[in-house]
Amino acid sequence: MKPFVFALLATCTLLLAQPPNPDLRKQQLEYTRAHYTKYDYRIPMRDGVKLFTSVYVPKDTSQSYPILMERTPYSVGPYGVDNYRPVVGPSELFTKEGFIFVYQDVRGRYLSEGTFVDVPPHKTRFEGPKDTDDSTDTYDTIDWLVKNIPNNNGKAGIWGISYPGFYAAFSLIDSHPALKAVSPQAPMGDVGNGDDSYHNGAFFLAANFGFYTSFKPRAGDPQRPVQLMPFDFGTANAYDFYLRMGPLANSNEKFLKNANIYWTDNLKHPNYDQFWQNRALAPHMKNVHPAVMFVGGWFDAEDLSGPLKLFRALEKNGPTAPDTLVMGPWRHGGWAGGPGDKLGNLDFASKTGEFYREHIELAFFLHHLKGKGDGLKSKAWLFETGTNQWRQFDSWPPKNSVARKLSFDGAGQLSWNAASTAGFDEYVSDPDRPVPVTGEIGAGMPGDYMTYDQRFASMRPDVLVYQTEPLDRDVTIAGPITPQLSVSTTGTDSDFDVKLIDVYPNDYPDPNPNPMRLHMGGYQQLVRGEPFRGKFRNSFEKPEPFKPGERTRIEFTMPDVCHTFRAGHRIMVQIQSSWFPLTDRNPQKFVDIPAAKVSDFQKATERVYRGGVDGSGIKLMVVE
Repeated sequence: MKPFVFALLATCTLLLAQPPNPDLRKQQLEYTRAHYTKYDYRIPMRDGVKLFTSVYVPKDTSQSYPILMERTPYSVGPYGVDNYRPVVGPSELFTKEGFIFVYQDVRGRYLSEGTFVDVPPHKTRFEGPKDTDDSTDTYDTIDWLVKNIPNNNGKAGIWGISYPGFYAAFSLIDSHPALKAVSPQAPMGDVGNGDDSYHNGAFFLAANFGFYTSFKPRAGDPQRPVQLMPFDFGTANAYDFYLRMGPLANSNEKFLKNANIYWTDNLKHPNYDQFWQNRALAPHMKNVHPAVMFVGGWFDAEDLSGPLKLFRALEKNGPTAPDTLVMGPWRHGGWAGGPGDKLGNLDFASKTGEFYREHIELAFFLHHLKGKGDGLKSKAWLFETGTNQWRQFDSWPPKNSVARKLSFDGAGQLSWNAASTAGFDEYVSDPDRPVPVTGEIGAGMPGDYMTYDQRFASMRPDVLVYQTEPLDRDVTIAGPITPQLSVSTTGTDSDFDVKLIDVYPNDYPDPNPNPMRLHMGGYQQLVRGEPFRGKFRNSFEKPEPFKPGERTRIEFTMPDVCHTFRAGHRIMVQIQSSWFPLTDRNPQKFVDIPAAKVSDFQKATERVYRGGVDGSGIKLMVVE
């Protein structure tokens, strides 16, 4: 949903669909204008509110076509029946295949009437026949389209990436009978816990601030949308900017001036309270009738957990139509454009984006909306990093994956056996010198930070490092990751951030050619990382302070991976208590952090205990 860069967020799919070559864009635009006629409608909802909707209809009337729709808060532009998108649909393959493409401004955004609610909750009870939410808006839109757009075949599909992916997932609730196929891509499944806003109680600072400085409440009812300008950070050093911002409360006092209610709502709800619980879609994945394809990226810095949570919830409740999980080696939305063969410093040895668009995404919609092909027969299509290959599974996690614990041991050892020595390792966490996300100076949170080398962090005194000996065989992990920590702190609150890392052999070859002069020998590739705010160790709703110096347990679940640590590599775990500015700084004092003062921030000594019946470690799902 939200960008990890200091830039204006526009419609994700529109941006990703834009070819870098102006001549190619011109050709695509000419093709779309020659083969489609564009219409603009204001479709009435059951409460009388009209939603602005653009419809691209094939000029060829020799056959009927299914409807394929995206609903978005980011504008359906360009506006006007003579202004066309160069590519309509999820990719150019769809433009040439032929569908009735529909784009709709959601309620209260751009040219649609009504009031917009950021991450709107689903209403489990309706007060009367005119009461609405986004499930009814989707239902009413599809109902109008199948009755009023000529030459449709009575079948509809919905797709969307990021925020539009959230609306796609919303359409699964009490869906219209004509809705046959839905693909929520990078959707928010539980925005207050694991998606954009909070991860295990830690606020995703840089992503949210970068987003809400451009995503603002609409003033009045403009005839045409006004392009918002990105926030001027005045520096190319994100770490320095957020550190100088000071406590989180200063974000409003210095910059946003309490003018953005969406940002303020995030700060008002640091706990997983009713506000966030109402906005979670995962609990509503029940009695789902359309075929579903959830799509996400293993390196998605924004909405990694959404497709995983929604897929798992749907599987638990029993879908009535085929459901599939697709995860590839992509950043946020990276599957929608570009070859997908590289990301950051990683090379995946094949054009994963092109493969997905042709053999997975197009095949899904063709089968369920046009009756062509066999569709997707497997439960999960996943790209296995490390070995760089597509894998298909009948279940996820796969049935042959077994939970195994890697224990922290003395001298920074990580072992499949119980720790040989009992004791603890400690470090001093200073919120005035937080551990950065990257060792490089950058203007914003990079969207590919999950691929970055972690050697800079492993050399800091406030980061604990545990690693195995070089592996004598390949080790494949497939499924969620569960840190099991026994800790204490001299503060009354502290974060404990866990990173699972693939350490390359020292003789690993550098890229060829190597214009960036990368040294891949000993590279510490982040495989998965998650923060955990310690005061939520017993409940995300009701935080509890630590008792200084008292040993306590923290256990939580990190998003899934499908990764092979190759023979000769090492498995590493890093533990730290800040990850800045990815997450906000913990004062290490039990306070309402969005209201914390400078005087509340204090150093704390953190201990991680090893050995004994509750010694620290990390549980992995290992394929055997």
